[in-house]
Amino acid sequence: MTELSRVSWPSIQQRPPVLLPLGSVEQHGPHLPLHTDTAIAVAVARGAAHRLGNGAFVAPPLYYGSSGEHQSFPGTLSIGQDALKMMLVELVRSLSHWAGQVVIVNAHGGNVQALAAAVHQMRYEKHDVVWAACATESVDAHAGYTETSLMLHLEPDSVNLARAEAGNTAPVTELLSQIITGGVAAVSPNGVLGDPAGATAEEGARVLAEMIDDVVARIECGHPDDKGFLTMPDRSRV
Repeated sequence: MTELSRVSWPSIQQRPPVLLPLGSVEQHGPHLPLHTDTAIAVAVARGAAHRLGNGAFVAPPLYYGSSGEHQSFPGTLSIGQDALKMMLVELVRSLSHWAGQVVIVNAHGGNVQALAAAVHQMRYEKHDVVWAACATESVDAHAGYTETSLMLHLEPDSVNLARAEAGNTAPVTELLSQIITGGVAAVSPNGVLGDPAGATAEEGARVLAEMIDDVVARIECGHPDDKGFLTMPDRSRV
């Protein structure tokens, strides 16, 4: 695995695969930094590229995403769906001049609509691009136990546990209509969807490894759906 930004152009040969981390700059409760999603996307992309061992590069991350649902909180920087889609389209077009497969590693749910639309268009234009999510069954909604554990593992100095507190712990499916109309602030004044209590760096390391395993498996064995998302075979039918 090599960081793309740290090499000179003669070092790039034979159309290498490129992993592009996609995150956000948005509130993550009173205790986590604004770049939490980006930090997670970068860590997963780096871990996956290292595991793949095929000369993959990790591109500089896209910090700015679509985070309008968090706009009520200071610090949030959102470029919206249309701008994010266009940025991804132009980056993939640029990468396609010299790269092999492009894998976008996304760590913010609010990016999915624009990401899926961009990759769908790029695949229609015959570019070799797919995407995967930093997600496991154990991930909670936002700034709760899982993300706090991940950041305690990745960047412990950026976590202020003295400010950590529970937010709205209802399932996101129950809150979604309110979030769509009023943003996260409408359902959680502190911006947390979940409860960070009990978070540990050890749990963060475990979840990160699980995320990396999932992304690697999707790259190696998955198949892109019509929007370019890497899906795993249904082994129950094998």
